[in-house]
Amino acid sequence: MSLTLRTISREQHLAYIQTLPAASHCQVPAWADVKTEWRSENLGWFDKDGQLVGAGLVLYRQLPKIKRYLAYLPEGPVINWYAPNLDDWLQPMLAHLKNQGAFSVKMGPPVVIRRWDAAAIKSGIQDPDVKRLRDVEASYIEPRAFEVSDRLRKMGWQQGEDGGAGFGDVQPRYVFQVPLANRSLDDVLKGFNQLWRRNIKKAEKAGVEVVQGGYEDLAEWQRLYEITAVRDRFRPRPLSYFQRMWTVLNNEDPNRMRLYFARHNGVNLSAATMLVVGGHVWYSYGASDNIGREVRPSNAMQWRMLRDAYAMGATVYDLRGISDSLDETDHLFGLIQFKVGTGGEAVEYIGEWDFPLNKLLHKALDMYMSRR
Repeated sequence: MSLTLRTISREQHLAYIQTLPAASHCQVPAWADVKTEWRSENLGWFDKDGQLVGAGLVLYRQLPKIKRYLAYLPEGPVINWYAPNLDDWLQPMLAHLKNQGAFSVKMGPPVVIRRWDAAAIKSGIQDPDVKRLRDVEASYIEPRAFEVSDRLRKMGWQQGEDGGAGFGDVQPRYVFQVPLANRSLDDVLKGFNQLWRRNIKKAEKAGVEVVQGGYEDLAEWQRLYEITAVRDRFRPRPLSYFQRMWTVLNNEDPNRMRLYFARHNGVNLSAATMLVVGGHVWYSYGASDNIGREVRPSNAMQWRMLRDAYAMGATVYDLRGISDSLDETDHLFGLIQFKVGTGGEAVEYIGEWDFPLNKLLHKALDMYMSRR
């Protein structure tokens, strides 16, 4: 299969994404407008009949003082990763990016390698000898993913450092998902653990209501998000980031981003943002106040978001990054504990991969990044 690669318009890129069952929200054209500190380009792969058969959003970040770039395709490109001729897809991309002044390429193949169901994770948590998810026998393994990794290594790609829970600019290697395809809502609720079901009931009884917000409510979102940042000791993004995200994503597709609040007696106690691309729905950012936790607003809000995702015909509700630590003393353990209660599954991707086009500059960047 002979493939050609060239720059395409945003309109072509979006039209292609809209023909797919789903794609990562980091690979829609509007994501470039969220990441304003990067320059962007839309790439298209064409078959010999001139049909667009793959697309990628590339973000370029310039090195200080010189006109050389790191080229990054977050959770992409959107191509046939299982193609036996993966070389024919990736070589033209590397040649093109080198021409654009890239000294190094980083990409995140959206290829799942393992899944662990809730029961497997729970048994891992209960076993004192198990400290990490990878020490637990997977419930499902995708053999083709190992072939993809082998092919990438043979081409000279290097597996990036494990992105952990995906805090910061790297994408998470481990995520938590609730599969919705071919399931009834009743079945989904039955999959929740007892504590989750009890907390959803508790919130209902207390009169917690979950509502959708709009652009004008982002300041209220920011208030709750900044309370969360202080409590969980992370640096919050500014309000302008969420305003820009809302504007550019919903200009591309009016249903791309949603905002939810859980409130009690008229007071907003927790909030979340949701992203939608085809049948894939993400819970992307969450925030909550230090008060009102006893009425379980976060559980009520997740249940509402999950029901809305289901009503939209979503095949998966994605709770995004988790760390692979099953050690109760780890500060990120609470994250997997909260998410596993939904009865979903932990999912491992093959991670991010780097191709150094200029080994010297690539090494310099590595050293610079490790000092940050």
